[in-house]
Amino acid sequence: MQVTEITYGNWLTHGSQVENDTATACVHAALDAGITTFDTADVYANTVAESVLGEALKGQRRESLEIFTKVHGAIGPKGPNDRGLSRKHIMEAINGSLTRLQTDYVDLYQAHRYDHSTPLEETIGAFADIVRQGKAIYIGVSEWTAAQLRAGQHLARQAGFALVSNQPEYNMIHRVIETEVIPASVDLGIGQVVWSPIAQGTLTGKYLPGQPAPAGSRATDEKGGQRMVDSWLKNEALLVAVQDLRPIAAELGLTMAQLAIAWVLQNKYVSSALVGASRPEQITENAKASGVQIPDELMVRIDEVLAGHIVTDPSLTAGRSPASLRTW
Repeated sequence: MQVTEITYGNWLTHGSQVENDTATACVHAALDAGITTFDTADVYANTVAESVLGEALKGQRRESLEIFTKVHGAIGPKGPNDRGLSRKHIMEAINGSLTRLQTDYVDLYQAHRYDHSTPLEETIGAFADIVRQGKAIYIGVSEWTAAQLRAGQHLARQAGFALVSNQPEYNMIHRVIETEVIPASVDLGIGQVVWSPIAQGTLTGKYLPGQPAPAGSRATDEKGGQRMVDSWLKNEALLVAVQDLRPIAAELGLTMAQLAIAWVLQNKYVSSALVGASRPEQITENAKASGVQIPDELMVRIDEVLAGHIVTDPSLTAGRSPASLRTW
């Protein structure tokens, strides 16, 4: 399956940060920019984000779209079987997602995290049945470690399908997938659809050292955005270093956000970069990063500017998969 280099994602925006009419305008701006790949999850805004995306895509030719969603996080009343990757939850979750998205199938159904509380054989078996039923064309995962990818792919192939993608966090600063996950993915034939290419806005340069966050920015959003960007903003030295990327962006005629997205896409193992938006013009501008080529010497300069701030510890991937989901 082919996807656009930029995937429009509606985490932290649809159903929470922005009104539905604005969300719809953002989706239409993505379509106008040539983006046909859309990513969501049932856990986003506790299922509301899927509904908003489904409504925004109504009337579009279904075969011309690539619609992704995910299963794992607690949804609905968040009871004991409303979460995880058990067969019960997966089979029920896919039906709910299809209803909200107003479609008979999704192009990619993803395990949002690894579930340590469910046998992997059970999870893979449920995904195999969903593919056979035609409710999902492909299966992927998100934030799985190299070992988890290898084990999952082995079982998937035995079950008659393959894991085709991983959705990890990846940007100029956060590079934890490079050491282990990428080599494993190359061996296994798994592509990367990466999230947070601009580090929750940090790499746009709008957060200035020693100054309050701009009004209306993600860092001021108390519904979830603030929590996601806070760790970056506490690092004053990092914010100073990010400002030193401005001459590089200017040399290429790019905005800082476009530079960050283009950097991600420069890496050949990245299939697509996930980009969200709270205003239509954001997606229009950021989509222009597709097709940009950054010369090798400028890639080296970027590494030099950010030296000391680049995170490469592969254990941080595993850290995003809790040891247990059973909290009731």
